[in-house]
Formats: sequence, C-alpha cells, structure tokens
Amino acid sequence: MPAAMPALSCIGRRAGEGCAQGVTRGGSALRRAGLRLGIVTPKIGLNDGQGRVNREIAIEALRQGHEVVLFSEEVDADMAAMPGVTPVVTPPPAWLPSRMLRDQVFALRAHRHVTRRENRCDALLTNGFATWTRADVNAVHFVHASWQKSSWHPWRVKRDARSFYALTYSGLNAQLEKEAFRRSRRVVAISEKVRQELLQIGVPTERISTILNGVDATEFRPGRPERARFGLPADVKLALFAGDLRSPRKNLDTLLKAQAAIPDLHVAVAGREAGTPYPELARTLGVAERVHFLGFQKDMPALMRSVDLLAFPSRYEPCGLVLLEAMASGLPVITARSAGGADFVTPDVGIVLQDSEDVAGLTGAIQTVFADDARRAAMSAAASKAAQGHSWPAMAGRYIELLVEAAEHRRLEHA
Repeated sequence: MPAAMPALSCIGRRAGEGCAQGVTRGGSALRRAGLRLGIVTPKIGLNDGQGRVNREIAIEALRQGHEVVLFSEEVDADMAAMPGVTPVVTPPPAWLPSRMLRDQVFALRAHRHVTRRENRCDALLTNGFATWTRADVNAVHFVHASWQKSSWHPWRVKRDARSFYALTYSGLNAQLEKEAFRRSRRVVAISEKVRQELLQIGVPTERISTILNGVDATEFRPGRPERARFGLPADVKLALFAGDLRSPRKNLDTLLKAQAAIPDLHVAVAGREAGTPYPELARTLGVAERVHFLGFQKDMPALMRSVDLLAFPSRYEPCGLVLLEAMASGLPVITARSAGGADFVTPDVGIVLQDSEDVAGLTGAIQTVFADDARRAAMSAAASKAAQGHSWPAMAGRYIELLVEAAEHRRLEHA
C-alpha cells in the first residue's frame, strides 16, 4: 500500500466523518491502520446495483488508508487499477450452461483464493452466498427464501422448464444463504424490508445491522434534458421504467396497462427487451408507438434528467437503488409498498401504492403528478434534497466501521 495513504480507524464515529487514529471502543484501542480488507461478490462496477455498492465500499476503504482485495468474476478496469487494490478475478468457465452452476464454481474458487496465504485479509465482506468462507460481514441484497414464497415467483406464474429452473435456483440459494448468514459474524440488511425477511428465516436480531444503499448526488442530479440523444420525443409527458425485464417481479406489465388509460403518456423503458413479452403486450394494448424500448443503458444519469418521473411498481424488491437515483435526479417517484426502499418515498417526493397490481391506482398516481406543474416541481426539489442524505461515503463508512471492528475481534481471538 502506498505510504502516503493516511492511517485511519473509524470505530465510534458517524459514517462519513473524518476519522482519528487510535479511536477507542469498549475500552479497546483500535490503532490498526492500514488493514487488508477483502470483498467477495460476482461483479464490482458502476453498472450493477450490488457491484456499485461494493465498489463504493472499496473506495471508502482506500480513502481511510486500508488495502482492498477484490475477489470477483468481473472488476471495472479503473477500480482494478487503483493504488491499494488487489483484484483476484476468477470468471467461471464460459461453457457452464447456467447461472446456478457458475455461482457454485465461483463460490468454490473464491474460497480457495480467500484462504491462500498471499490473499490473507484482516476482515472479509461477502454478499449473500458468494463463497464457502466464513464472512465477518455479510451484506444481504436479496433473500431468496422470501422471493421463493412470493406469488410472483416464476414457478407460480407459469409452470414450464424455465420456471422450474428458477424454482430450483431460488431453493438452492435459500438454503445456501441461510448457512452463510448463520456463519457470518454480522449480517447487514440493505433495507427494513430485508431486515424483516432475515428475521423471518431465523437470523438473530442482535446480529443484524441495517445500512441503506447510497447514491452519488453529483452524478445523479437535476439538469438539462437530452431526449434527442436517446431517441425520445420532445414535449410529451414521459415516464421512466428501469429494470431487468427478464423477471416478472419488476412489473412493467402493470405500467403498460396504466399507460393505456392515459392517451398522452409516453414511457421510456431502460432494460433489454429481447425475448420478453413486453413489446407484444404494448402492441396488444395499443400503446406500442408510445413505448420506447431503449435496451441496456450505461448513462442512466443523463436518461433520468430527460424524463418527468419514475414509475417503478415492483412486485418484489429488496431495496430499489433506482428509487434513490431517480430522487437524486429530481424525479417524482411512483412505486409500490412491495418495493424495498419505498419507506424513504414520502408524500412530498412521490406516491407509494399499497398494491403493485393496482392498475387504476397507478393510473391515478401518474395523472396526479402530471396534473399540477407547481406540485411536480415541488416534488422534484424535495426528492433531490432527500436523496442527498443517502450519500455513498456515509453508507460505505458504516460498512468500514463493521469491518474494522471485526478485524479487532479477530486480533483479540488470536492474541
């Protein structure tokens, strides 16, 4: 690690504040500057929700003077090149036919690399079931046991080979996650919804911390629209939907049904639509000319600055990062109570539906936002201000506190 990096410890300080060397907690001085912290997760980068969270944790660790070892299938090139970062990239064989098998291979390879002497870490952060190695801190972005019980799990929507694979995948991960959580020293829920789900599967409340995801309010911010850049029409009412269209849980179908009742509404859809039923559904509903399928979008900040609101009635969402990104961009947000993160969508920044299937309610919510320009402007300003309280450094700082504390526990156990 470069000698110029500051030696800092953060126990006992609020997340995001500067940290003084030698801070004490419980009578034990934590003077272990320059820890080696490991992170295990399939992706680390800007264009993946979980990957973005882990990237920000790594950046904060470097800022505080620690080294970071990244055990991943894929790491953004700029992240891998940062001083103090050791990337251990282990992509699974391309010939493996399913995500389920690739996950198992990655978990085994990650365990092998984590336990090697040259990769020794003072504390280890994992994400759900990502490795067979015991975690000091386990960040939970998804609880498969809860999703498996959802009425919108693919197996309950349609009984076919694909949904049977989804059922098998969910069931296997539910069991592996329970074991991973049992062995983890500290389990982090990324929302209150996830915390409740962890309690339901037996994780003791005293081992759970809740750390909401963050957002970069300098990247996602109000600004000049660029509709022409995305092939979007000017001077129309434009709602944004963003998410993985391969899963019915994101609930684009309910939004399209609501759009059919609002003749002047256009919808921009960020997500790969190939192989999904939504283009055909749009044609059946007579809204195809007003639905703009944009495919996967890397520049989401610019896209969000180009629309009028976010409509995200997800049927199941642990914590929708897209909600915070939209709020930071100054967008009024319409979502459903079933979406984790709906707790911070207050009436002054958006509308939360009690039922994700309520087409009439979603229609009315959209019409309400567009009915009053002054109210929409006030919601935009309030949303942007509210999102500023969820910064990446504040979020990441709390994770580093837990990792530093875990490193001290390890030291005392081996003293």
